[in-house]
Amino acid sequence: MYKRKFFFVLLALAVVLAVGLTACGGGKQASTGAGKTIVIGTTDKVTDLDPANAYDFHTWEIFHNTMDTLLHYKPGTTDLEPGLAESYDVSDDGKEYTFHLRQGLKFPDGTPFNAEAVKWSIDRVFKIQGDPNWLVTSFVDHVEVVDDYTVKFVLKDAVNYFPLLVATYPYAPVSPKCYPADQIASDSTCGGIGHYKIEKWTRDVEMDLVANPDWYGDPPKAGKVIVKYFADATTMRLALENGEIDIALKSLNPTDYADLEKNPDIQVIEGPGAQIRYIVFNSDMAPFDNKLVREAVAYAVDRQAIVDKAFQGTHEPLYSMVPMGMWSHIDAFPKRDLNKAKELLQEAGYSADKPLEIDLWWTPTHYGDTESDVASVVKAALEETGMIKVNLQSAEWATYTDQFGSMGMFLLGWYPDYMDPDNYTYPFAASDASDDIGSNYKSEQMDAYFKSEQTATDLRGAERQKVFEDIQKLWAVDVPTLPLTQGKLLVAARSNVTGIVLDPVMANHYFLFDKK
Repeated sequence: MYKRKFFFVLLALAVVLAVGLTACGGGKQASTGAGKTIVIGTTDKVTDLDPANAYDFHTWEIFHNTMDTLLHYKPGTTDLEPGLAESYDVSDDGKEYTFHLRQGLKFPDGTPFNAEAVKWSIDRVFKIQGDPNWLVTSFVDHVEVVDDYTVKFVLKDAVNYFPLLVATYPYAPVSPKCYPADQIASDSTCGGIGHYKIEKWTRDVEMDLVANPDWYGDPPKAGKVIVKYFADATTMRLALENGEIDIALKSLNPTDYADLEKNPDIQVIEGPGAQIRYIVFNSDMAPFDNKLVREAVAYAVDRQAIVDKAFQGTHEPLYSMVPMGMWSHIDAFPKRDLNKAKELLQEAGYSADKPLEIDLWWTPTHYGDTESDVASVVKAALEETGMIKVNLQSAEWATYTDQFGSMGMFLLGWYPDYMDPDNYTYPFAASDASDDIGSNYKSEQMDAYFKSEQTATDLRGAERQKVFEDIQKLWAVDVPTLPLTQGKLLVAARSNVTGIVLDPVMANHYFLFDKK
């Protein structure tokens, strides 16, 4: 399975935004699930357990299994289905979304779930202004309680993909009695209304989840899930081979997957990947405030070398911020051209005798053991021009994110918040959002494009597709960020594990994991 190409799967999902929402009943009380325990390993980390502030892949995966949203993705698809809301209505002008909530539910601390709790949770996001707040504050004007189980979101402007936003975790309702109203609760294990409750958490060591007896839907396949945190991929691989863990999630070393396929006790499962790797340029900081410099780096970078040397074929070269297989994707950026890079550098005033000296920042653990290789390959490619000198700088993730805005050029990765090309473009290049990611890019033309695509009436129509193609073309000219590679989604597990369902949304569904 490891060697199969995944892009055909993604292409089959070109209808990625067909939002399927149908009303259903109030659900049934779940039993505590099967009496089985699944042990998961990961080299990733939880940042903090507050949905108003957490904004990273693994923490959102924990949320996915411990706190439902009003709407959520149906596992294995990119279609939405009812979550804590049974249905919703949209006003004629597209600016009001009214959600009809499930009744009779309660948070783990016993607090009833109702419209007041939903409003309180959204108001809290506005007050705290945490890292993912833009998913709410850029679009929502305010929230109104219509009655006990009806809540209305009033938007600043009509946004055609608002249901996709509601499925992100800043929108997850939490208990007003368990979270502070105006402070971040980084170590809170309160959770929300999910398949599982957090029983125990020791940071960077272990998290224990137990089936929520009050879950409204089908019970989890395993009554308990233990997540073990590993310092490196080598140790995690050994634990998998020894049977200490059942499943190894993000991330093993690229060569591990090919090796493990040869082990009859291990299965390697490949799914469509929508994670991308890219470089961010701070457009407010010299020398990256000079577009010629950003363009020169774009021509000099060697994507294929990154794929071959750092990722060992588990990624593919990417020439747009919109991932391959997602509707509207075009290869907007040019292929590598060292001569063109040198011409641009000369135009910007640099030469072999007067080289461009720049720092390239990277973070050593957040993206796994391959990150140092990625940084080294990028450095080598740029220095091949003979006109650039690269100094590698690193910082651990917490410090790294604090430095957004003060680093001139740095490596990042992106996992989808919502499955739409907007999610791969707006956060990086909209004037009112780019400072959050540290690019500080501003363009009236780009802002006009975003306004046009967000208000188009047909979510996947020709008009909106044309706008996204124009966005990608302008991106390759202005280079606010530089796409590098797109990765496959790979999971290794013991051969007796079942229920691993992969999809482009990329969150692992712990509640489906089972063992023979």
